[in-house]
Amino acid sequence: MPIAEFNIDVDQSEVREYINEKLDETLKNALFVWDIEEMSKRTCMSKSFLENEFLHDPRMKLLERRKEKGKRFWFYEQSLEVMKEIMDDW
Repeated sequence: MPIAEFNIDVDQSEVREYINEKLDETLKNALFVWDIEEMSKRTCMSKSFLENEFLHDPRMKLLERRKEKGKRFWFYEQSLEVMKEIMDDW
């Protein structure tokens, strides 16, 4: 019995784009809130830059959740949108 041989041409940029879309979709479904550590990792920005440029902004302050002297959290999707707005204002 002969073995079948297949040749497939793949557009790597389309595959990469598809994978990135699926990762973004999964990430949106997985994250409810994030902290400054996660924010720093996912945005490739330092914590000090985030503090100075984003987290002191009144729009981000509205989204901040924290118990007295506790860890700070921000709602993921809402804070991401506010960060985009802030960047558009630059």
